[in-house]
Amino acid sequence: MGSDSASTRPPLDDLMLAMDVVDTLRHDERIALRELDSDHRDQAMIERLRQIYKSQGIEVSERILSEGVESLKENRFVYSPPALGVSRTLATIYVTRAKWGKILLIVLALLLAAFLAWRFLVVAPRERAAEALRVELSQTLPESYTELEQRIAALASAPEAGERAQAIAADGRAAAARGDATAARAALAGLQALEARLLETYQVRVVSRPGTPTGVTRIPQANRASRNYYLVVEAIGPEGTPLSRDITSEEDGETTAVTIWAQRVPQSTFEAVRRDKEDDGIVQNAVLGVKERGKLEPDWNMPVDAGAITRW
Repeated sequence: MGSDSASTRPPLDDLMLAMDVVDTLRHDERIALRELDSDHRDQAMIERLRQIYKSQGIEVSERILSEGVESLKENRFVYSPPALGVSRTLATIYVTRAKWGKILLIVLALLLAAFLAWRFLVVAPRERAAEALRVELSQTLPESYTELEQRIAALASAPEAGERAQAIAADGRAAAARGDATAARAALAGLQALEARLLETYQVRVVSRPGTPTGVTRIPQANRASRNYYLVVEAIGPEGTPLSRDITSEEDGETTAVTIWAQRVPQSTFEAVRRDKEDDGIVQNAVLGVKERGKLEPDWNMPVDAGAITRW
């Protein structure tokens, strides 16, 4: 049975020749378009094919030529791609996996690199800053307030300094509790400035040197019939050098860090210093006041009014 089936199959050479005949027909557009439309197209095509192969020195049997023509009409030896569908799509993806797989790996690598960069360069610093702020507001600043309050209380010789420290610390704790870091830090700076002020020691000395006036007067705009009197002074530290002071001018309300300013005094004090200087050109009693450790303000040796100016 097997041998009979095998004997009915065309020889391999005949099969290859039949495929060549069909291929020749497909590539000869003139034959395909003209001969197929004639009344005797099959015979004409066979004759045409016989001439083509004869010109090439190839003898092709009538049976092979006829089979070639029939195969052309039946679209044999033509590959017809499968219809679109899930199976074809999956097969295409599998066949081209080497190409798109590399692209996918590159995209995944880029996404991973972007994620890691965002995590370590943006998220991690933000989390560290948030944690540092939490610790500062909940622990560092409140502990600093308490420490400074205790130091100021031990240092201050007048109760108003301790009361001021308590008020500043209370404001700082309230700011820290509501998450206001700016106000909380400002409170710490205020306590530090208060402590530094209590630690200062200096003399407020009347200036008596060439090129600088010892006293000045002003006629206030609010009362042109009156006159204000000022002595030009400076704060001299323990080492004999002038210290910078934050002085608020009563003329414009501006606070300026200066080493020399004019302190407002009663006319009696102004006249006493003027007479002192007129004797020999030098102010003998030049120490107007003394600022001691633990105090906020100097103790004045002569009567002094509130108020000062920084320009004259």
